[in-house]
Amino acid sequence: MLADSTKDAIRASYARIKSGLPGFRARASQGRMIAEVAKALGQTGGVAVIEAPTGTGKSMAYLIAGVEVARFQKKRLLIATATVALQEQLVQRDIPQYLRLNGMEAKVALAKGRGRYLCPRNLAMATASLNDSGQMGLAGMDADLAIWLKPPTPRDKQALVKLSAAFDHREWDGDMDTAPEPVSDLLRPMVTTSAGGCTSRKCAHFMVCPFFAARRSVDDAEIIVANQDLVLADLTMPGEDEGWGGIILPRPDETLYIFDEGHHVAAKAIDRGTAEVYMNLSARQLSRLGRQVHAAYSLTDKESIGKLSLDKGDEKLQELSNALEELEREIRLGWLPDPAEAEPMYRGSLGQLPEPWVEHARVLSVYTDEIQRWLNAVRRAVVEMTDGGPTQEALSRELGIALERLEKQARCWRSWAATDSDHAPPLARWVTLTGDQQLVCHASAVSAGGMLGAVLWGNASGVVMTSATLSAGGNFRGFADSVGLPDDAVCLSLPSPFDLASQARLEIPAMRTLPEAREAHAEEISEWLADNLDWDTGNLVLFTSRAKLDRVLQKLPIAHVRKVRAQGSLGKSQLVAEHCADIEAGKGSTLFGLASFGEGLDLPGKLCETVVITQLPFAVPTDPVGATYAEWLESRGRNPFLEVSVPEATRLLTQYCGRLIRNETDQGRIVLLDRRVILKRYGAGMLRALPPFQRVIERTA
Repeated sequence: MLADSTKDAIRASYARIKSGLPGFRARASQGRMIAEVAKALGQTGGVAVIEAPTGTGKSMAYLIAGVEVARFQKKRLLIATATVALQEQLVQRDIPQYLRLNGMEAKVALAKGRGRYLCPRNLAMATASLNDSGQMGLAGMDADLAIWLKPPTPRDKQALVKLSAAFDHREWDGDMDTAPEPVSDLLRPMVTTSAGGCTSRKCAHFMVCPFFAARRSVDDAEIIVANQDLVLADLTMPGEDEGWGGIILPRPDETLYIFDEGHHVAAKAIDRGTAEVYMNLSARQLSRLGRQVHAAYSLTDKESIGKLSLDKGDEKLQELSNALEELEREIRLGWLPDPAEAEPMYRGSLGQLPEPWVEHARVLSVYTDEIQRWLNAVRRAVVEMTDGGPTQEALSRELGIALERLEKQARCWRSWAATDSDHAPPLARWVTLTGDQQLVCHASAVSAGGMLGAVLWGNASGVVMTSATLSAGGNFRGFADSVGLPDDAVCLSLPSPFDLASQARLEIPAMRTLPEAREAHAEEISEWLADNLDWDTGNLVLFTSRAKLDRVLQKLPIAHVRKVRAQGSLGKSQLVAEHCADIEAGKGSTLFGLASFGEGLDLPGKLCETVVITQLPFAVPTDPVGATYAEWLESRGRNPFLEVSVPEATRLLTQYCGRLIRNETDQGRIVLLDRRVILKRYGAGMLRALPPFQRVIERTA
C-alpha cells in the first residue's frame, strides 16, 4: 500500500508538471495512468498492464509515479524500451525535463549491451593488424587468430584511424551509437566484443573500457533506461541464492520495472530462448577450434588442462564432430525436401521429432557439455597468464567466442532432447535447408509465459507494462496469454485524448479482389493508389510483404513512382528525413513501408494526411513457432485463429491506424484495401475494436 506521504509527493509532482510544462494540457487518461502505476509499484510484486494511446503522455505519467514510489521505497526505477529512439528521448528530454520541473537531482544511466560499446582491446588489435601493405594479420599470429574476417576496405581503415584517435584523445566515450565516423557491418564486430570475448578485469584495457565505465554509472543510478533485450538477458542469468538476474542490472527484488513499448516483450522473450545450429559451419568451426586449442596448450606450456591432455582433448572434439555428421546423415535420410519449395522446412508436429534424431541430440548434448567444461578450463589457463602478449589476447577472445557458440549449440541439443510438459506448450523444433544446401537445426519456445513466469513475475518488486496498443479493443486475453500475466494483474485500456470521430475517417473502398488473389489484388491496389491517392500531399502506404510492395511499385505509373520512397531503398531515418523535406518544400511524398513503418513513426500534420493499409496484418501461417503453438491450442480444443491470429492482427491494425492522428489538430483518413473486414465473420469484431473513427464503407456493385 502507498503511504500518504508518497501519495502527497506524487500529487505535488503532478501539480508542478502541470504548471511548469509549456503547453501542458490536463488529460484525465494521464491522471488515471499515474494512479494505476503508483498503485502497482506501491505493492510488492504488483503488476499492471496499461494501454495508453498516443497523446496520453505516458512517459511523464510513469515518471511522476515511478520516481516518487522508488524513492520512498529506496528502490531503483528501470525503464525498458524496445527502440533506441525512445531510450534517447527519455534520457535526453523526458527525464531531464521531469527532474528540472520538480527541482530534483537524480543519477540517470543509459544501460546498453556490451556490443553497443567500443572494445579498446579489439580496437588496438584491429589497428595493429594493419601492416604496411594494408593486409590483415598480426605479426607472428596465424589466420585462426586473425581479427579481420577479410581485408578491410580503405573506408574501414580510415574509420579505424579516426575511431582510435577520437578515443585516445578522449573526444569520444566509446558509445558506438555516437561514433565519430560511420562504422560498417564488417568493421563493427572487429571493434566491439561479446560477453564471451571479454576478459573483464584481466584485460589490460579494463580501466578505460567504455562498457565497464557505463556499468559503474548504472551501479550508482537511481533511474536506469535500458533496452528490453538487455533487461531480459539480465533476468535470465542465474543470480544469487538460486534466483535470477541482478548480474548486469540491479537485482529484481530491488527494482521497479517499467516496460514501455510493452507489445514487444513477448517476442523478445521468445527470441532469448531460440537456438539454431548450422551443421556444416559448426563442423568447420570445430576444426578451427582444435587449432586454437593447440595454440593455447603451446602458449601456456601445459601438458594437461581441465584433466585432459591435448591428445585426449582432440579425441573429444573429434567425437563431437562425428556426432554432428551422424545427425546430419540421419536427417538427410529421413527428410526429402521438396525441390519446389524456396525455403524447405521440416517441422515436428507438436514439436515432436523422429526418435533417431532425438537420440542423436541426446548424444550431442552430452558431448557438447564435456567440451564446454574443458574449454572453460583452457580459456581460464590462457586468461590467467601473466605475460602472453598479443597471442594471449587473441586466444582469450577467440576461445571465449567459441564457448558462446558451443552454448548456443548446447541449447539446441538440450531442447531437441527434452521431454515436453503435459501442462504447458511444447517447444517448437524444426530443420531448414539453406540456399547452399546447408542443414540448420532450430528450437524455440512458443510462448514467453513460462520464461517470464520464472524470472520476472513474482521476482520483481513491481512491474508495469505499457504501450499505445496492447489489447484487441480492450480485450487483453491475447496479450495476457503471450506473456503469462499473473491472474491478479491489473489491465487497463485508457481512452484516446483526441476527438478521433471528428479528426479521422476510416474508408473501406469497394475492392473487387481479396488478398488471397495476390496478383489481382496487387493490380487493384496500384489502380486505387493511382486514381484516389492525393500524390501532392504526405502519405503512408503499409504492406504486409516485400513481394507485394515491389509488385505494386512496378505497376504504378512512373510519374507516381517518382514520388514514392520505399522502405529498403535507403535507411529508415534518411527516407523519413527526405519525405519530411519534400512535404515542407510543398512537394508531395509517399512512404511505402512494411511492419516497422507501422509503429513508432511520428508524422504529424501535413507530413501524413492519408494512411493506406493494403491488407489485414495476419501473421505468416508457415512460421514454425506460431504453427506449433496453434497445434497445441487445437489439441486442447481451442481455436488458435480466433484466440491468437485475430486478436494480434486487430492489435497491429490499431497500431497502423495510430500513424495518422498524432495530436489534437491532425486531420486525415485511413484507407483499408482489404474487404475481408466486411465479408468475413471475424471482421465485425475487428471493426468494433478499432478507435471511433468516422466510417465510410463503400458498397460493392
